[in-house]
Amino acid sequence: MSLAPPVRYSPEMEDVQPDEGEVIQKLNKDFDTILETTAENYGHAVRSVHAKAHGILKGELTVDDNLPPELAQGLFAKGGTYPVLLRVSTNAGDILDDAISLPRGLAWKVVGVEGERLPGAEGDTQDFVMVASPVFQAKTAKEFEGNLKALAATTDKMEGTKKVLSATLRGVNSALEAVGVESPKIASLGGAPQSHPLGETYWSVTPFRYGDYVAKFQVLPVSPQLRQLEGKEVDLAGNPNGLRDTVRADAKGIDGEWEVRVQLLRDKDKQPIEDPTVEWKEEDTPFQRVGVIRTVPQDSWEGKLVHQVNEETRFSIWTGLTAHRPLGNINRARRETYQHSADFRARFNGCPIHEPAVSEVEAA
Repeated sequence: MSLAPPVRYSPEMEDVQPDEGEVIQKLNKDFDTILETTAENYGHAVRSVHAKAHGILKGELTVDDNLPPELAQGLFAKGGTYPVLLRVSTNAGDILDDAISLPRGLAWKVVGVEGERLPGAEGDTQDFVMVASPVFQAKTAKEFEGNLKALAATTDKMEGTKKVLSATLRGVNSALEAVGVESPKIASLGGAPQSHPLGETYWSVTPFRYGDYVAKFQVLPVSPQLRQLEGKEVDLAGNPNGLRDTVRADAKGIDGEWEVRVQLLRDKDKQPIEDPTVEWKEEDTPFQRVGVIRTVPQDSWEGKLVHQVNEETRFSIWTGLTAHRPLGNINRARRETYQHSADFRARFNGCPIHEPAVSEVEAA
């Protein structure tokens, strides 16, 4: 069966709701609860989501040469190689014992990118913020705010209870997966599998402008050493930082290679922009390779680089090119809330956050 042609981007694709500003203010309030609670307890401000990193890596993105016109867009318009910073994490806003298994995240920053930038996007970087699931757990920012309010109320409380709940939810999720059902909501509450972060496939979940078109992004492990880690359960052995230690031990011997892929919007009904809980099926629009991220064996918890990425840097889907403008209700809500979180960290820690230059990444 031949594929439908990709749908060309137009601003009218988005459906902005009148209450979005009000919802964003509620989200900021919920994030403040998380930020203030954790900052008071740790004496140091951490991210309001994906606070705990399991590894920081340096690498390179190589954009494929001679891509077909519908793929040769924005950052991927022409072949080239760029420095990249990668941060592997889990999604909670507090620093939890790894026994509480939460969905993995991968944020990566491409440095030295040329082109027209989104309003307020400093530097010459392009950020991608991804999770190990093809769909988001909430349809709208309003629905997500309800979930976040509940999570904010449990921040840094009842860790022992969270461990028991996490183990129970993992069992529920495993049972559902055995009969072909996946539950992002259960995973987000602590039922994610205890799998190796370097063996995960990561998705952007939400759609973005892709130059003349619209797309979602995927990062897929393809090198033999990474593929051996796909689905591999991590033995934490009572180690609260077992994921970090596992990533660190393995990253020292791995030549990593991940394909960067895009999934073009081809049918506005089957691939909605405003509902990230709907998976875009690959039989309707397959992921197509546009480049590859490579890393060499390295220490994934090297002090200087960890400080640079965790303390001096932020990752935001609104940091980048106009050609990759975030689309949809969830993405629109992420703009102000990401900035709000970063501003709190910078203010509390007395450590300005800035976009790194190529020379900083290469020297890190």
